[in-house]
Amino acid sequence: MRPVILDGHNDLALRVFLEHETVHIDLRRARELAFDGGFFALSAIGPPPDRPTAVPYALPLDDPIPFEQAVADVEGQLAALEGLDVSIALRVEDIRPGRVNAIVHFEGAEAIAPDLSNLEDWFERGLRSLGIVWSRPNAFGEGVPFRFPSSPDTGSGLTGQGRDLVRACNDLGVMIDVAHLNEAGFWDVAALTQVPIVATHSNAHAICPTTRNLTDRQLDAIGASGGVVGINFAAMFLREDGLSGTDVPLETIVRHIDYVASRIGVEHVAFGSDFEGCEVPDELGGAAGLPLLVEALRAAGHDDESLALITHRNWLRVLGSTWLSSTR
Repeated sequence: MRPVILDGHNDLALRVFLEHETVHIDLRRARELAFDGGFFALSAIGPPPDRPTAVPYALPLDDPIPFEQAVADVEGQLAALEGLDVSIALRVEDIRPGRVNAIVHFEGAEAIAPDLSNLEDWFERGLRSLGIVWSRPNAFGEGVPFRFPSSPDTGSGLTGQGRDLVRACNDLGVMIDVAHLNEAGFWDVAALTQVPIVATHSNAHAICPTTRNLTDRQLDAIGASGGVVGINFAAMFLREDGLSGTDVPLETIVRHIDYVASRIGVEHVAFGSDFEGCEVPDELGGAAGLPLLVEALRAAGHDDESLALITHRNWLRVLGSTWLSSTR
């Protein structure tokens, strides 16, 4: 039987907006490939970080993105997303198998005014998931620079505006994503939020000790909150050596999934591919390889119930817990 697969993160809208060729997601074949959509990221556009060629590495980040530029970037990507053959999901009941469901996600809050004056406008236009930062600092907090080996404890926590943003998103029913956020910011979110903590595309720091991955203590907090970790398929966040080579077996993705599941429970782990925004293992290739990943998980001992949780039910549960806080 065809699996149902919801994914925690992709950058398809950005790639389409920039008129770049897509490499991981073919919407025309999505239904036969068991890709039922998930979180479609929109972001302020800066130069991408370099690919590391040796370890240790510490990659510089670009400067903060001006608010007006960020708004224009996100406006353009939202229009690109709305022009695709996808169904924008505003409520959990909108997410249905057999079509490509798109949850509008901001990867970094640069397009949100520091006084939050346009947050409700973005909500009305479909925003349902928000990452406070994309690594570079902004008005709301600091992200993690790309370093290996390194802990995610790399700077100060949320600003006052960042704390206000978390509270406002809780009130509206917008999911907060802690991927890319540094550890101090993570703990600020954990102390403030009234809903489950979610990392849409992050891995286990115990396996790959990069700033972008989650420590055991962070994983424990996510599990205790009822949250979810979407496992990132980026080779450089999967490999123990921290490099970006794509000669990575599917079993490495399975290893990260199993580590998180054994640490905090299979109810708290899902897919968070980062398709169209990273280099994924050759053996996976893209969305076409998702059924192969499901079979690799089955071979590792996951039964039908466990697979359903990992592939879609955990995302649906945490969205239900978050979006139901909204009275809209």
